[in-house]
Amino acid sequence: MQLIRSLYFTNRLYFSLASLVCLFVLAFFMPLLLLFAKVALGVLVLLALLDFLLLYNNRQGMFASRSMQEKLSNGSDNDVYLYLENKYNFPVKTEVIDELPFQFQKRDSLFKTAVAKGRTQVIHYTLRPTKRGSYLFGAINVYAMSPLQLVKRRFRFAQDQEVPVYPSFVQMRQYELMAISNRLQEFGVKKVRRIGHSSEFEQIRPYVAGDDQRTINWKASARKADLMVNSYQDEKSQQVYCLIDKGRVMQMPFEGLSLLDYAINASLVISNIALKKQDKAGIITFSNKISNLLPAQRKSDQIRRIMELLYNQRTKYQETDYERLYATVRSKIKQRSLLLLFTNFETLNGAQRQLPYLRALAKHHLLVVIFFENTELHALLEKPANNTAEVYTKAIAQKFDFDKRQIVKQLQQHGIHAILTPPKQLTVNTINKYLELKSRGLI
Repeated sequence: MQLIRSLYFTNRLYFSLASLVCLFVLAFFMPLLLLFAKVALGVLVLLALLDFLLLYNNRQGMFASRSMQEKLSNGSDNDVYLYLENKYNFPVKTEVIDELPFQFQKRDSLFKTAVAKGRTQVIHYTLRPTKRGSYLFGAINVYAMSPLQLVKRRFRFAQDQEVPVYPSFVQMRQYELMAISNRLQEFGVKKVRRIGHSSEFEQIRPYVAGDDQRTINWKASARKADLMVNSYQDEKSQQVYCLIDKGRVMQMPFEGLSLLDYAINASLVISNIALKKQDKAGIITFSNKISNLLPAQRKSDQIRRIMELLYNQRTKYQETDYERLYATVRSKIKQRSLLLLFTNFETLNGAQRQLPYLRALAKHHLLVVIFFENTELHALLEKPANNTAEVYTKAIAQKFDFDKRQIVKQLQQHGIHAILTPPKQLTVNTINKYLELKSRGLI
């Protein structure tokens, strides 16, 4: 049974048989072709048998394995490598089907490649998961063909491999390198001009374009015959909390990822940068109740604890309870901290209902409310209206877009910092705000 299950025929064999059928039909009208058709049929059968013997003479003709990271990064491209080893005494052509987890909903993972005699071939492809959780990879199916390419033999390597998908640690590492080397602006993070100095003196260094001219050290410049500036070190050990709303307003999808997953990825990045800047990072997740509270600390394993906490978050579809959030923050966070609240408001009335609790939070902490632009509305607004129904639809879209901007103004009127951002720009805009507040000495 294993032999029968592993035996397949190629299109070349089927086309050859179809040609022979046509030849036998012609031989009915032209008897001279009958002998030629029989000889061709015999040759095809002999070649198919020879091809069968070539493929099945070696019990271990092919070997395949899969290589990838122990954890996949959500929302990022993850590299996967398939290694094919040819143990035949002749070159083979292969068709490889990798059984991907059902979450990807991909049925076209077919790779065609040739493997020389006694050599190894590497197949590389990428996967972009859009949900956190456990992903199960199935077997690797390798269909090997000899140079005759009439018969295929399937090799099945059962590598049931379970891989967890974590928040985007790939994105975290990219920004981490930029933060360490003070080159965050290369990723679109702007430089912020300092207003005064509530920071400690660190060193004297050469002047570079963009430095505040008020920091020029004229005595050191005269000694070096070059402009030198005083460099200041930001205040450290400030508490930075990411407050992540898990209610139904965060379930809206954009490009495969939900707003909740965008917020989780951004929280991981900003927490890591805060730790690199010698601040303390913590997480609070909430919906109709407080789900998790990780106190802000600066321990060596804090980023690992944050990643594990964010990995285990599950979506909630209840109404968010901001009153309970306020009570928890007041009782658990005693020191004035930077609170980065990731949520979403679609209407002005929805934001006004929560405004009293946001104002109460802002009295005791530095609160930044981060919510999302509806990029689908922008695409709709850019299209011209061709009929009356489209005019009404466009008017409603303009109302929603106007409400979003009114929410920002209302929050700012009450001394609350607000960021209205497209989902794709969430991480960059959040880092911008953090660096701005830190440089202004507000935290």
